[in-house]
Formats: sequence, C-alpha cells, structure tokens
Amino acid sequence: MDMLVFGHDGPKVIVFPTSQGRFYEYEDNKMVAAVADRLDAGQLQIYCVDSVDSESWYNKRAHPYWRVQRHLQYERYILNDVIPLMWRKNWNPRTIVTGCSFGAYHALNFAFRHPDKVTDCVSMAGAFDIKKFLDGWYSEDAYFNNPPDYLANCTDGWRYNHMRTVLSTGEWDMCWNDNSRMAAILGSRGIRHEMYVWGDQSYHDWPWWRPMARAYLG
Repeated sequence: MDMLVFGHDGPKVIVFPTSQGRFYEYEDNKMVAAVADRLDAGQLQIYCVDSVDSESWYNKRAHPYWRVQRHLQYERYILNDVIPLMWRKNWNPRTIVTGCSFGAYHALNFAFRHPDKVTDCVSMAGAFDIKKFLDGWYSEDAYFNNPPDYLANCTDGWRYNHMRTVLSTGEWDMCWNDNSRMAAILGSRGIRHEMYVWGDQSYHDWPWWRPMARAYLG
C-alpha cells in the first residue's frame, strides 16, 4: 500500500481518499497546500493513505459479502500498519481522521468503530449509508460498517464524547441531506458533534474542501 506523509510533528491526521481515489489526490488537489504553514510549523502531520474501494464497495463483480470482507481487510491495514507507524514517528496524543465525500464515510466509520484510536473526526461532504453498494444484501458485518444504522441504535453514546466530531458540507452539496441526517442521529444518541453548512453557494468539490480543511484541521 502506498502512502504520502507530510509534516514532522503535531496532531497526526489520517486522510482517506474520495471514491476509489488514490493516496496522492489530497496533494494533487492542493489540500496539503491549504495547511502547508501548519505542516511547516510542526502543528500537523498528514498521512495520505491509499484506498481499495474499487476492490470493496465499488466491486460489482464480487458478491456483496466479499465487498464487505475486502473493506474489513483494509480496516485491519489501517489498524495494524498505519496507526502503529504513526505512533513510531510521532508521539503527539491527538489522532485525527478526515476525508472528503466517500473519504468522509471512511473517516467517520473508522472513528466510531474504533473510538479508542481517534481523538478527532473531520468529515467534509460525506455520505454515510453504504446499503446502496450491497444490492439489497445485508449482514451483521454490513450493519456494523453502516453508521446510520449502528449509531441510530447506540445506547452508550457517552463513550464517543471524548472525540471532536465535525460534519461539514455546503448549502448546494449533494450530500447535505446525509449530513443533516447524521447530525440528527448523533444528537438523538447524545453524541457530541458539530455541524457546519457553508454558504456562498458552496458545492461538492475541492475548491470548498480546501477552506474546510483550513478551518477544521488542527
């Protein structure tokens, strides 16, 4: 698995790519440049991981069972390889997960599945319901990777309240409703979160995600 690392100190940030995206897209779309001063000052350290979306959720050639299993393999890679590497390189106590669009799904799902590993979750223009990738099939593993379902039934929301959870989107973003729904679910479970809807005709694309990164990472 390929990865890019930027910065030398400060809170550690895992960046999940957008749908079927690659480890270099965050840099290519000037997201790294948006926080370059913080990287240079030792106020952030960014780890841009690769994805296997084309082999998991988007793999229509495979049965949905295997799509979920491939995603779980990817999650184990983040848990067993990426996070230990981050801690060897940087002992800062904060670990942030973030992503834009489908990367926001990965970030939020990882944070709520593994709250002991994460201190902050910054979601930008996310869509969180993965049932649309499963062709009507469902299972326990699918349920526990679908935040709108497992969080709606959460009875111990207090255990997530050490995290700062940010849901940010634009007023013209196609995922606005997904964020509104997730905010309502979190609120109903007593889970602390922040919801931001940007104005100025903001939409679902990098020009708006760059200032969001500037506003919420750090």
